[in-house]
Amino acid sequence: MLQQYCQSGQTEYFGELYNRYIPLLYGVCLKYLQDEAKAQDAVMQLFEDLLPKVYNYEIRVFRTWLYRVAKNHCLQILRKENKEISIDYAVNFVESDEILHLLDEEDKGEEQINALNHCLEKLPENQRISIIRFFMEEMSYADIVEQTGYTLNNVKSYIQNGKRNLKICIKKHIL
Repeated sequence: MLQQYCQSGQTEYFGELYNRYIPLLYGVCLKYLQDEAKAQDAVMQLFEDLLPKVYNYEIRVFRTWLYRVAKNHCLQILRKENKEISIDYAVNFVESDEILHLLDEEDKGEEQINALNHCLEKLPENQRISIIRFFMEEMSYADIVEQTGYTLNNVKSYIQNGKRNLKICIKKHIL
């Protein structure tokens, strides 16, 4: 849809694509701005800002790119308001986007899916469980702690180490 928009200039294509990500954008904006009305305004402002500018970007993974744009937009709003930025990392922290594109079914080819499955199986059990529950089942740290009995610091460590190990393994498997 993004390519169709860039080629045709018809806003319906970008509008439809953007609508698919509104819940994600609203969640990001709400997390940073901590105000429902401001978060809604930010989501609408982002659409208006991105519509004429999207041509200027080389976008590989739309979801990851959009997440970062939304985050930066919110940070700019907070800077203008001179507010301190507070985020509750323990409850619902979103991991870095490096590995998100590998775990997003829409953006993977068969080779990547096979590599991901192969590498997931090679991870130590605690890392595999934490990665699957966090990224694929979209559980929070707190939910993973509750279900597995791991400590919060262990869950964070398992996810971080698991991501690193997955990335290394997938690069070896695909190349």
